[in-house]
Amino acid sequence: MRIQDLPYPDPGVPDTRSGPHFLWWLWRNQLGGQLKALAWGLLHFVAVSALPFCVGLAVQAVVERSGTRLALTGGLMALCGTAIAVGDTFLHRAAVTNWITAAARVQQLLARKAARLGSALTRRVAAGEVVAVSTGDVEKIGWFVEAVSRFTAAALTVVVVCVGLVVYQPALGWLVAVGLPVVGLAVLPLLPRATRRADVQREKAGRATELASDTVAGLRVLRGIGGEELFLDRYRRASQEVRHAAVRSARMWSLISAIQVLLPGLLLIAVVWHGTQLARQGRITVGELVTVYSAVMVLNYPLRHFEEIAMAYSFSRPSAKRAAGVLALGRSTDAGGARGAEVPHGDLYDPATGLLAPAGLLTAVVCGDPDAAGLLAERLGGHPAEAGDPVLLGGVPLDELPLDSARTAVLVQDKDPVLLSGTLRELLDVPASGAVRAEDALAAARCGDVLDALVQGSLDAADPLDARITERGRSLSGGQRQRLALARSLITDPEVLVLDEPTSAVDSHTEAWIAQGLRRLRSGRTTVVFTSSPLLLDHADRVALVHDGEVLAVGAHRELIDAEPRYRAVVTRETDDERAAADTALPGQGAALLGAFDTLEEIEESA
Repeated sequence: MRIQDLPYPDPGVPDTRSGPHFLWWLWRNQLGGQLKALAWGLLHFVAVSALPFCVGLAVQAVVERSGTRLALTGGLMALCGTAIAVGDTFLHRAAVTNWITAAARVQQLLARKAARLGSALTRRVAAGEVVAVSTGDVEKIGWFVEAVSRFTAAALTVVVVCVGLVVYQPALGWLVAVGLPVVGLAVLPLLPRATRRADVQREKAGRATELASDTVAGLRVLRGIGGEELFLDRYRRASQEVRHAAVRSARMWSLISAIQVLLPGLLLIAVVWHGTQLARQGRITVGELVTVYSAVMVLNYPLRHFEEIAMAYSFSRPSAKRAAGVLALGRSTDAGGARGAEVPHGDLYDPATGLLAPAGLLTAVVCGDPDAAGLLAERLGGHPAEAGDPVLLGGVPLDELPLDSARTAVLVQDKDPVLLSGTLRELLDVPASGAVRAEDALAAARCGDVLDALVQGSLDAADPLDARITERGRSLSGGQRQRLALARSLITDPEVLVLDEPTSAVDSHTEAWIAQGLRRLRSGRTTVVFTSSPLLLDHADRVALVHDGEVLAVGAHRELIDAEPRYRAVVTRETDDERAAADTALPGQGAALLGAFDTLEEIEESA
């Protein structure tokens, strides 16, 4: 896989049994790139390690005053220099490619998992943890996968050089062959402790990232209640814990680095001392001593990769474990479905609650528990995260359809929709039937002032559709973001549209216009709106009251206000005392309450 060929057509099915299994799966899935990096790494390291032999031959040629051998040695050194340059260049290219493609594969897997789980992902894993996995953890995983091939090339080079020294000069070669494994493996007893400290550092960093992400997401609320300093103090403490953990981890790795410098130095001293004795005895030549000395010096370069692979594995193992944990999450139903790709038509029915949304009508659902409303809205979209009786659309279980087909048939907009950065045209460029124009959807969602605000914020945008939206639409108010998200949902024109509190952040006057526009634009299409707003409820064809997981009452808004106390309590925000008083009131007082409520609605709509 080349970088220009990304993204992958199919990133594959990962092995999520554990972090090491996931790393091994990634390595196997880019075997071609790993072998390419291994080949270029061997060329580079072997060429570097061959230089000492060339230097030894050159010294011996000078001692023996042989011009021919000196010229031959010069040619060999030029050849080694060329091999070093070529090998290093293409090793770097192959290594970076392996790093980027491995990281891209993990990011595609995470994006696919997020798309399949939808809002269920953040209910099972903290949003900050998902952010940490998709950023810092992905880099560490890519680092280890890329470093494996370079480490393998370095290890093979060390073996080749040791064998070559034993053959070239056994008296010193055996000393090097025995000493180098000791040097390379001396840090192994320290690795478990270094790994544990790296795990603690990563865990604390993940908590700090999660706290920062949640704080930024709820900044408006924090400012409203004056909680900025409280959360700032929490983040200060969390960041200090990360700093202390990072210092403790760095101390251990600095000790490992010191050992990696000290032991090769001691080996070099031993080789020089022993070689000097052999040279004085005439058992080896000066050129042979220089060759072995230079070889030990040069071997420090591939030996550094032993430390790097240990560090890369220590940091990537917990990252891979977290990534595997996220990727192991699944739905209770098969996303592939048991039926063919089709879009059924008809009534939408949930057997678990008894909720029925007749085809072509606007059905409003009143639920006193916002969390229960969100779960029910997710169920209506098919393939929910929790097992249960499947929702039926035209008698066809949505869970038996492929996930893509179920989402094409039923579009669910949750109560906190996300706006991606880019132009408004790009935001509204979604899969759609083509029956609803962008202008009509924006008008129905009452987005006129939103377009004006976007144009004012984008000085170079003559067309409102070319105006840019900042990341997550943070430059817009909550109500403006909500209306843009509603317009985006209306453009798709699905068979069934499910809206969870689509107007909770807008004023009553705008809400009344949205209610009219929604009814007009979705005429003849099935629409389900979870809301407790009287303005939306009054425009619904039918209203269902859901309490404790089942439908208790169905009817028109005005009928339920007068006849159902629990419905009236949710819609009018009655307190417990007011509800008790209403239960004991005379029947005529209920009619008076309804009349007063009608008068209030007329005042709001005419404002």
